[in-house]
Amino acid sequence: MKENKLAKCYTSRWKRFSNKGFSVFSSLKKEVNIGVLAFATLTFANAELMQAQTQSSEKLRKYELEEVEVTGSRVPLTQAESARMVTVLSKPEIEAAAVHSINDLLKYAVGVDVRQRGEFGIQTDISIRGGTFDQITILLNGVNISNPQTGHLTTDFPISMNDIERIEVLEGPAARVFGTSAFNGAINIVTKNDSKSHIGGDILAGAYGLFGAGMQGNYSNKQFSHQVSGSFRRTDGATTNSDFQTGKAYYHGVYTSDDIDVNWQFGFSDQQYGANTFYSAKYNNQYEKTRRYITSVQAQTKGWFVLTPTLYWNRSHDNFQLIKDSPKGENFHMTDVYGANLNAHFTTVLGKTAFGAEVRNEGILSTNLGKLLEEDQKVKVPGEKDKYFDKKDNRTNVSYYLEHNILLQNFTASFGVMANMNTALDHKYRFYPGIDLSYRPSIHWKAFVSWNKALRMPTFTDLYYKSPTQEGNIGLKPEETQAYTLGLQYQNNVIKTELSGFYHKGKQMIDWVMYDAEDVYHSANFKLDNRGFETNTVINTEAWLGKSSWIKQIQVGYSYISQKRKDNTPIYKSNYALNYLKHKFVANLRHKLFTEKLTLNWAFRWQDRMGDYIDFGNTNHPEGILTSYPSFALLDLKVQWTESKYTIFAEANNLLDRTYFDLGNIPQPGFWFKTGIKCKFYL
Repeated sequence: MKENKLAKCYTSRWKRFSNKGFSVFSSLKKEVNIGVLAFATLTFANAELMQAQTQSSEKLRKYELEEVEVTGSRVPLTQAESARMVTVLSKPEIEAAAVHSINDLLKYAVGVDVRQRGEFGIQTDISIRGGTFDQITILLNGVNISNPQTGHLTTDFPISMNDIERIEVLEGPAARVFGTSAFNGAINIVTKNDSKSHIGGDILAGAYGLFGAGMQGNYSNKQFSHQVSGSFRRTDGATTNSDFQTGKAYYHGVYTSDDIDVNWQFGFSDQQYGANTFYSAKYNNQYEKTRRYITSVQAQTKGWFVLTPTLYWNRSHDNFQLIKDSPKGENFHMTDVYGANLNAHFTTVLGKTAFGAEVRNEGILSTNLGKLLEEDQKVKVPGEKDKYFDKKDNRTNVSYYLEHNILLQNFTASFGVMANMNTALDHKYRFYPGIDLSYRPSIHWKAFVSWNKALRMPTFTDLYYKSPTQEGNIGLKPEETQAYTLGLQYQNNVIKTELSGFYHKGKQMIDWVMYDAEDVYHSANFKLDNRGFETNTVINTEAWLGKSSWIKQIQVGYSYISQKRKDNTPIYKSNYALNYLKHKFVANLRHKLFTEKLTLNWAFRWQDRMGDYIDFGNTNHPEGILTSYPSFALLDLKVQWTESKYTIFAEANNLLDRTYFDLGNIPQPGFWFKTGIKCKFYL
């Protein structure tokens, strides 16, 4: 009988892989889907292998799953080996969501709390597991872009949604991985780096005078890849004094050779927006302008001993007006962050070992924050006539890291320590250890447990800010925490579900509080116990029912948090730390309609927030009345028609037109319709 060569099954394996343009998969001149760090697609990676029934196929499935690397330690570990859970929002999820900012997208991550003062990510606070917006590290392609002035400004991203490949969310303290600001977790935004040269663009329009336009381009050859983009957005605002206009520009370059890979990036953002009651409900005509520059260069050697040096610089300008176009309460700030780090790792029969060091200098010039300058030391405010920075502060953070990972067939132990010294303290080194363990009794199950310690320095706003309604505290101590996590995960080709619980024991935690109804807000230290759990399930109905299924994916998640402040000093109101999400429920349904080209994505979110705010909208109490945050439910819908070169979409945010608040006295938009088109042409 003649042999059917086409029926043969050939399997190729690479111990390491890349999703960049110079990867081995690109050289095949065909598309290869491998499920790199995808929240939805990773769950169902190698679905065909999963369907095999023989024992040999079972072994093959396990090997293939272990090839997927995730973030969670200082050395590359596969998804199966990793002892920590990393939630990843993949490109398909990003493209399907009815959102136009990273901040809006993160609202649907179960363990993330997003509190916005304006639409499209304007003035957004992002926190993880009941923490505050200052307690997380934000990274762009692995480079720390957190703002030492205040976490309020950290999420002024220089990139648009069209630039993003995926977003990785690491919950829980990650100081020994990402440094001291990763106090409660970290969010890493990974940008696209297409292997094919192309140009593209998008146009967006909608209610409330919304208009936006953007462009993207990529040029790639054997060794170099260049990605560039720019975007503009503006609106009259859906609520009082919430108009804005934003501009962003971003460039990412990559060079690869047999010995080393190098990548570099530059980002710019410019935002101007109405800040209705942003910093005080007593003033409804506030305004803010921010400008940001981000640049970095990173290299990685190849071989058994890998070195990864990184250099970066971030600059932020902030102009806040308590009353628009009035000098009363106006502040100017300029922060500069310079950093250098060197990470190294190698593999032996004992496991994978990593060590490294980082030096990060944070400085600020301000009209409000810092130590008073002498008259001849004042610095002119860029672009302003007869205005000078008369305050300044600067500190240097030095950290050393050591980590070792023991990798057995069904068990992983990752343990390490960070030694940290900050010149704003006593120049002494403090040690913050951690250990993560995971056990895998089978390919489908994984149990994990961890214990980590972390430190966070106060921001310059925590230390110095002073206004008619707020007063900083130069005597603040750095926050410290011990965090315990226990979890369980199950996955097969149809379903991925996980359940985790945590307990954070914090001391010297920082919050802004009022001690009585007539008081202003003070930044202060206190003790806080924070505990909770979360669960998330994703069902791939196509793998279950086949390609003909009209339902593509179902996702359901829920989180619960309970906090207890341990402090003998009674307070009247907390402004941030105790205003946490006690309950959060999210659900997502993606399905086709009549044809594969027409898809609908329904996103539902219900939140119940603890804490309260002073409501100045009650006519019977013009002086303000303490009011609890009401729970609310929102439904978003995105409909899109997809062709090979273009996509047309229409969106309805807050479809049921609900009234809700992320922060007191700052109403969020009701029903908002948007429509647009995206196109992409390969060269």
